[in-house]
Amino acid sequence: MHAGSTFNNRYVKSNPREVENATWMLTVFHCFGQYFCLHFEAFQLGVGPVYMAFLRFMGDEEEARRYSYSLEVGGSGRKLTWEGTPRSIRDSHRKVRDSNDGLIIQRNMALFFSGGDRKELKLRVTGKVWKEQHSPDSGVCMPNMSS
Repeated sequence: MHAGSTFNNRYVKSNPREVENATWMLTVFHCFGQYFCLHFEAFQLGVGPVYMAFLRFMGDEEEARRYSYSLEVGGSGRKLTWEGTPRSIRDSHRKVRDSNDGLIIQRNMALFFSGGDRKELKLRVTGKVWKEQHSPDSGVCMPNMSS
């Protein structure tokens, strides 16, 4: 049984053909007396654009390993799921992105999940954070929607 936070964010881009390193507003979560930050961005990977979501922990790497998280994106009866350990905020953003340590969605798949005429990106990313070891201070996490 995991105590943790669930979140549900929606990302919209009117012209998904314009990737140019788009970044959406970051979402900060306060869980278990700690802070986490959900990143979602678009960038070129190889010959095509991708969208990537990942969670960062506001602390060092050793502490970050005490937590796990899952992310899910989907639509049209399909879904992709990612599960991992948050990365420390002390790792550079570029290092995390370049390591591909997160949920990566190819543009065609993202447009498929968006439904409609494939002219607008509309992705819903849901997820959950939990603490790996059970301790007396574990409880439900509440997202802090301020950035």
